[in-house]
Amino acid sequence: MSAKEPPLANALAHLGRGPAVAGRAINLPIEQSSTLLFDRLAEFEAAREDRYSQGTLYYGRYGNQASFALERMMAALEGGHGCVSVSAGLPAVTLALMAAAKAGSHVLVADNVYLPTRGFCDTVLARYGAEIEYFDPMIGAGLATLMRPETSAVMFEAPGSGTFEVPDIPAIARVARDGGAVSILDGTWATPVFCRPLQLGVDVVVHSGSKYIGGHADAMIGFIVCNEATYELMRRMVLAFGDRAGSQDVFLALRGLRTLELRMKQVQEAGLTVARWLGAQPQVRKLLHPAFADCPGHEHWRRDFGGAAGLFGVLFRPCSDAQLHAFVDALAMFSVGVSWGGFESLVLPVAPLRTATPWSEAGRLVRFSIGHEDPDSLIADIAQALPQLG
Repeated sequence: MSAKEPPLANALAHLGRGPAVAGRAINLPIEQSSTLLFDRLAEFEAAREDRYSQGTLYYGRYGNQASFALERMMAALEGGHGCVSVSAGLPAVTLALMAAAKAGSHVLVADNVYLPTRGFCDTVLARYGAEIEYFDPMIGAGLATLMRPETSAVMFEAPGSGTFEVPDIPAIARVARDGGAVSILDGTWATPVFCRPLQLGVDVVVHSGSKYIGGHADAMIGFIVCNEATYELMRRMVLAFGDRAGSQDVFLALRGLRTLELRMKQVQEAGLTVARWLGAQPQVRKLLHPAFADCPGHEHWRRDFGGAAGLFGVLFRPCSDAQLHAFVDALAMFSVGVSWGGFESLVLPVAPLRTATPWSEAGRLVRFSIGHEDPDSLIADIAQALPQLG
């Protein structure tokens, strides 16, 4: 954060709380409200006129005091103009893309995006007349060669889903802006603790709050954090679709944010400990972890990030499906699950899908999410399962 902003620890503890009245509760309550009441018609009409603005109470679907407090907090943490909370991480991605794209427009998408993001682009955006073009996530300023007058959006991730390449965020954002396109970055991995993409020139950063922000494997919530130029566009699209974050999930996200910095520092150290050990094992061909020098884009990570999350990939030497299943099933402290970012450690084999850049690495890619267990115990668990790989 800049010198004018509070230190992150202070912001996480004090933002997103209720008004400073005597006897106030520490945490905002869960707000269950659909109809909001007005005593005068003129007040209702004023709220209806201003319903797309931040913090206007009009109808429950447009937000309430708790959701507005959470959105203000997320915007402050990212250094953005505003935030819109939605029902999950995928709607954050899809609604941001819907807002930026239109029929006949050209949408550039990094080749290593989250598979449901790719699925949405291929089955929904394309159906409604947008042309989708996938690009090498490491292209950097070379993206300019793909830009067209009708390019409306550039969607990418940092790091990439599953394979963890770190793109040149400022270069891609600059090319998009120079070409009149909206840049959208999925920043779920780093959270605002370790990277603030809006400060690097990105227009919109989206988050799956179900991961590190919620932090307890229970909340389903997403965020679209915007600069001033894109905020109204994004908010109007979300409200037009009628999507919103649930009241309990707002409460859980506010709770999770209080300990976000502490948890990110913990998973960083635990993740590095486990990754270093794994990198020395004979069954391992390569670590796909942005903090390690052989990960593509490591130099970008060093420049633009303040730390590393506990999610990374391991490329094991070639083995059979039976051996891979036996390895995963032998793990006692790692469960199989599609999510990550909670207190529990997870493991998941990954099969990268590429259409613009071939995935030619030999071996079996496995994603690890390091939770809050003792790192030495996690290492011991992996050690007893590794012989299953041969």
